Amino acid sequence: MKPEETLPKILRKSAEKWPEISAQLYRVNDGYQEINYHDFFQSALDFAGALADLGIKRGDKIGLIADNRKEWEQADMGILTLGAIDVPRGCDATETDLSYILSFAEVAFVVVENPAQLKKILNIKDKVPTIKSLVSFEEIDEGLKQQCADSGIQYYLFADLQKKGHLWRKEHPDFVENELEKGKQDDLATIIFTSGTTGTPKGVMLTHGNITCQLDEVCERIFLNPGERALCVLPVWHAFQRAVEYVILSQGATLCYSKPIGSILLQDLQKLDPYLLPAVPRVWEAVYDGIWRKMKKTGGVVYGLFRFFVSVAMLWCSIDRKLRRKNSRFGNDYLGFWWPVLVLPWLFIYPLKMLGNVLVFKKLRAMVGKNFRAGIAGGGAYPDTIDKFFWAVGIKVVEGYGLTETSPIISVRPIVDPIMRNVGTPLRGMQVRVVDDDGMILGRCKKGNLQVKGGCVMQGYYKRPDLTDKVMTVDGWFDTGDIAILTVNNEIQLRGRKKDTIVLLGGENIEPLPIESKINTSSYISSSVVFGINDKGEDQRYLTALILPNQDEILDYAKENKIQYSTYEELAESEVIHKLLEHEISELISAKNGFKAFERINKIATITKPFEVGIELSAKQEMMRYRIAELYKEKLAALYKD
Repeated sequence: MKPEETLPKILRKSAEKWPEISAQLYRVNDGYQEINYHDFFQSALDFAGALADLGIKRGDKIGLIADNRKEWEQADMGILTLGAIDVPRGCDATETDLSYILSFAEVAFVVVENPAQLKKILNIKDKVPTIKSLVSFEEIDEGLKQQCADSGIQYYLFADLQKKGHLWRKEHPDFVENELEKGKQDDLATIIFTSGTTGTPKGVMLTHGNITCQLDEVCERIFLNPGERALCVLPVWHAFQRAVEYVILSQGATLCYSKPIGSILLQDLQKLDPYLLPAVPRVWEAVYDGIWRKMKKTGGVVYGLFRFFVSVAMLWCSIDRKLRRKNSRFGNDYLGFWWPVLVLPWLFIYPLKMLGNVLVFKKLRAMVGKNFRAGIAGGGAYPDTIDKFFWAVGIKVVEGYGLTETSPIISVRPIVDPIMRNVGTPLRGMQVRVVDDDGMILGRCKKGNLQVKGGCVMQGYYKRPDLTDKVMTVDGWFDTGDIAILTVNNEIQLRGRKKDTIVLLGGENIEPLPIESKINTSSYISSSVVFGINDKGEDQRYLTALILPNQDEILDYAKENKIQYSTYEELAESEVIHKLLEHEISELISAKNGFKAFERINKIATITKPFEVGIELSAKQEMMRYRIAELYKEKLAALYKD
């Protein structure tokens, strides 16, 4: 079925088909309130009417600075209905970020979430003289209103504008509806400035057609029925969450807003009982760690049974995937040999797996709700161990892949019977290829640089044709910057980021991501960052790593081994903990696990401050290596002193 041309037309279609079904469900104090599709659509049209009354027209750029909440999507759809272009960003954006983005995009009209965001705009007004109007989702005090007036900025409350827009639509019947109808798939919908893991944000220009072309097949792989709930925890301004919301809305399902905070998320999973939970891998890592931590604290027979049944389930699933060809394949898998060898263990272990399901795994699945169909992991590398664990215990989590520049979805594993350890085949209409550094096509089963082509690929970087030319070939292929290998069935398996590749003085090329993923499987380690350069950016002879220990596990280890210490920081820096971590890493990054000698970690340094979004992590919780290297340059320098 051909998708609608624009995003507001998709919402209109859903509102016509399912007017009484809940479109949005949001927290109010200790309870939840809902908005049905009819009212949601009308709220968006009312805001569009207010914008039209204020002189906003097709092609105008409007800043949208807010986090997940019901008003965001209403404002977004209202802006797009008029043919205007939104320039979104989250509440974690700094004044420096906002000053650059809003001035570069020449934004005159800005929608903000709350007084804190409004203050940021007032503070940068001198650097962004184009700003003339501000709208806030939340009330502000009289003092801020006066500051707006003193700065020559007209202030509005979002709810008031919706009311005025409703009245304006009555006085100007069909104006907004006609503007919606004029929308075409080639119209620019949004300019998303990437948070950047290497520096200055780039404005990715996406049309309605870039985004809508994904919805056809994504809705087959990640399916919802009208009225089914999906829990939204990612930053809504980011391309991944926006695509998720449009996927949900196009199927008449319900957007439920939560936060990626353990206690809140688990509570909402229980109360809202969603069918889907799209999240970055770090959320799933936190759930995984929480399960193991809880079982370890329970201890005794219960913990012993848990470990036993997890081992049994993971072994059975491993055999099952081998026999049914549900692993990524890069050549002949000699299935004729493996069936006689593995079929009896496959049959004998199955009853134990089912017993574990009844005694243990059923209770684990209850934590995510009785209706839970699947989670979607996207926006970063999804660890192999965690992937296998969730599938073994019966919690389905599929991995997807894409970039802001590809609107963002390139591929996603289907919920039903997926092939493991890849991100799926490209969506219909998307082509992928792997090339070497000279641009020569390598074909399948060979590692190289991943390029994509198709309707989802961006129009370019806003006002930066020079940067666009660097990532686009003359015949329309986009260089993702990722290193990948295609399986025999054309699934994409990612192997790292090209910009992260470490080249040692001996000429060895090393991808840090697989090493970090393996290190992070240690229960004593929360995060790791592998380096092969010193604080001056010079290549070195060996690899080093910054290690963020798992504080709870380290404290338990100290207690069990009667280690004396004054503070946790002192304990983490102690020789005994260093030896523990070094032993863990040497066992993991070893030949028996497929690592080469030059991939081993020569020296480590421990850090105790958890990574934070906006400091060490991007908005989608991806490590910003350049910033981590800067923050810990003294520790890195010490690691490379002979």
